[in-house]
Amino acid sequence: MDSSMSVPGQVVTVGNSILVEGVLRRTWTGTKRVVELIVEKLLHVGAVDLKTYPLAKPQTSLPFLRDHLHLRPRFITIGSVARIRSSLTCACHAFFNDLGMIHVHMPIITSVATGSQSQRFQVTTLLDTSDQGHVDLEAFKAAVQEKRSRIKELRRGRNNKEALTAAKEDLEKSKELVRVLEERQKTATVYVGDVKLSEDFFGRAVYLSTSAGLHLESYACGLSGVYTIGPVFQADESRSAKKLAEMWMVEVELAFAELEDVMNCAEDLLRSLCYSLLATAGNDLKFAATNIDGDCIKRLQSITSRPFDRITYSNALHILNQVKDRSFLTQAVWGADLSEEHERYLADDYFENPVIVYEFPQEIKPFYARGNANGITVSAFEIIAPKVGVLARGSQKEERLDVIRKRIEEVGLPQEQFDWYMDLRKHGSVKRSGFSLEFEKMVMMATGITDAEDAIPFPRARGDAKL
Repeated sequence: MDSSMSVPGQVVTVGNSILVEGVLRRTWTGTKRVVELIVEKLLHVGAVDLKTYPLAKPQTSLPFLRDHLHLRPRFITIGSVARIRSSLTCACHAFFNDLGMIHVHMPIITSVATGSQSQRFQVTTLLDTSDQGHVDLEAFKAAVQEKRSRIKELRRGRNNKEALTAAKEDLEKSKELVRVLEERQKTATVYVGDVKLSEDFFGRAVYLSTSAGLHLESYACGLSGVYTIGPVFQADESRSAKKLAEMWMVEVELAFAELEDVMNCAEDLLRSLCYSLLATAGNDLKFAATNIDGDCIKRLQSITSRPFDRITYSNALHILNQVKDRSFLTQAVWGADLSEEHERYLADDYFENPVIVYEFPQEIKPFYARGNANGITVSAFEIIAPKVGVLARGSQKEERLDVIRKRIEEVGLPQEQFDWYMDLRKHGSVKRSGFSLEFEKMVMMATGITDAEDAIPFPRARGDAKL
């Protein structure tokens, strides 16, 4: 575009939106062939105020952009990650569609209380946070405006300096009071006595879903192979770079399937997603390799080039306890989850590829994981991937009615909440298995992004829910 082109009253600067008309032309830049748009008409310029535009600075960091979520899609890195995320979503649907599986929308609000109470978000309409001690903040703000008007009148009069000084002092006190009340509202805690759930919207305790797996299992028992892609919620107090309060999950349930079947399906899905990205998102992956993580393309190619290694949980402990050239902060012991440093060693250093770990101790897996004959382990697995750790996890579900009933009792869950789940075992029960894949971690592995808050459009984390 010729620098003399302009729209009356507007100058084209960084951050502008423009609409132009012209001619496409192939040309060469050195040894590289490119396509240029030769602008003939400048039809529209969306103005921007460079003094207040947060992205006007050329060196804008990802942490800085998290304070401007509504503007960060304009940043080239976020745009590239968004396109890769979109490609992964389309690839998921294509993979399951090729298998003849059915996409089912699952509920976000559920009365099924899985996980600990401290990790669940409870949904209620009984708390009125608009009443902050019966203080009418708007009335105080209106009083400030009235006092400003009074000061203007006194200034026009020019004959009562003492009254003007007193009015100014009174205004400053009122402004300070409003500021204190505003801060109090931001940090206010609402204390509630005994909540009558019968008066709540649903008439019972309900929560934001931590997993769609149990509900999805009911559809697998009727339709065979089913999947869903949607948000799940966890009130995790940690501020890990890989954890969010709201995450997107791909969840799958297969009827007439055992542990090996579902491990095969999960591995096939991951390899298919990587194949698809390499085939369709080349430009964005090249950008990521240049600007985010130089190994991201090699990592995807490695995943597609060879099968995943598979080891039992016991073998994983053996490998970790044989390491001599480094020390871990936590020891790998039976009955404990593998730590992030253990996961990094297995996937990034030892196997240099995703590894499937299976046959976990019963006590560290959900109640619905099918027990093995030894009475110690269950048919559960995790896929540990380079860069991100556990990327997918799943299990064969316990289909035996007497066993699942006993497990619910052992872990202390309310039996009445799972009567419907028992019905799936009473009426036409089949062997079935399922798994879930953490979508943000898939985006992080593909792009090299190190913080999950940059892998999702509008992140929600502990103490942080902007917009």
